[in-house]
Amino acid sequence: MSFTLAVTLILSGLLPGLAPLHAEGAVPPGPDTFPEGEEQEAEAPGPGSFPVHLLLPPEVPGIDDARVLIPGDSVLHDRLRIVHWAGGEGRANRALAILERNPWLPGLPPDVPRRAVIFLAPDQARFDALTGGRVPHWGAGVAIPSRDRIVIPLFSQPWTGQGSEDRTLLHEWAHLGLHDHLQGLQIPRWFDEGYAQWSSGGWDRNSAWRLRLSLAGGGAPPLDSISLSWPRERGEAELAYLLAATAVSYLVEGSGERGLELFLARWREMGSFEEAFRRTFGITTGTFERQWLEHVKRRFGWVLVLSQSFVFWVLLGMALLVLFRIRKKRDRERMAQLRATEPPDTPAWWGPPPHPPIGGFPGERRGEVDPPGPRG
Repeated sequence: MSFTLAVTLILSGLLPGLAPLHAEGAVPPGPDTFPEGEEQEAEAPGPGSFPVHLLLPPEVPGIDDARVLIPGDSVLHDRLRIVHWAGGEGRANRALAILERNPWLPGLPPDVPRRAVIFLAPDQARFDALTGGRVPHWGAGVAIPSRDRIVIPLFSQPWTGQGSEDRTLLHEWAHLGLHDHLQGLQIPRWFDEGYAQWSSGGWDRNSAWRLRLSLAGGGAPPLDSISLSWPRERGEAELAYLLAATAVSYLVEGSGERGLELFLARWREMGSFEEAFRRTFGITTGTFERQWLEHVKRRFGWVLVLSQSFVFWVLLGMALLVLFRIRKKRDRERMAQLRATEPPDTPAWWGPPPHPPIGGFPGERRGEVDPPGPRG
């Protein structure tokens, strides 16, 4: 999240079926040594091909100069196209390599998404034309399932080589796959975002710690608030993102990926999220929400951070060390003040009289101090 931060937003009023915005970082560039596919200017419509209007939307500036990268891998050859412009070859190859290594989505059939076009936008104008122009400035990826489209801005973040940047693309890939499988069914926001975050590997130990720290100052909102009023601000959206991921992770922990697969299959067959959920997991979504909230508070709440975490003991040790040094300094200062007011250990009158100087003390005559007697 890179904490590094992951934030999602659905702009349903902007484009039909527009799915989440992800902010973990743009898909990174890669060396030109990645396995390359074939590059073409466009494809004519036909069996197993992509319509030209999907590959080269006319509203995008400079679309005539776009290049299309076609995977050579048999799994993705008929399902994926990557559209980029001059200078974006490295990142196009990087995106292709990521998806060739991770083409399948947990709980979904191996052939979804059946079609995806990834646009690597080199500038703000083309990014706005592809997304509608209302994406927050910190967004690093947009999925639009109704158009089989993923848009990644190449201009917003430099390549850092971090795995979270790869997960940005996998996150958006998961959105397309889930929507493709459910064929236009209404998907609750928390499940849509949670599944994409969990399946892309975005939910890990670092995410769990971020959630613990975020929840240290407040409670977890209910799932309804996550799905109906997803926040637009980055910090609030990040918390909602993490909570959604815990909900899906909690489901999988209890039923395994097989349970998730059955649920998604029944959901598609029955057309009802609630009915498929109850039939698969044996509880209603309301009961699940209550159980999930208890799980979140128990596992990620501030009590665990303060009483059971290694961080707590490290902070406690540092605090005690600081207090010890402060106390030691204060004691030294007080001791110095006391010594300054005490009489000396050996007053002058305790010692032997000083030997008179040659010639006697001031004001004395020599004869007064020299003993009488013959002089040589």
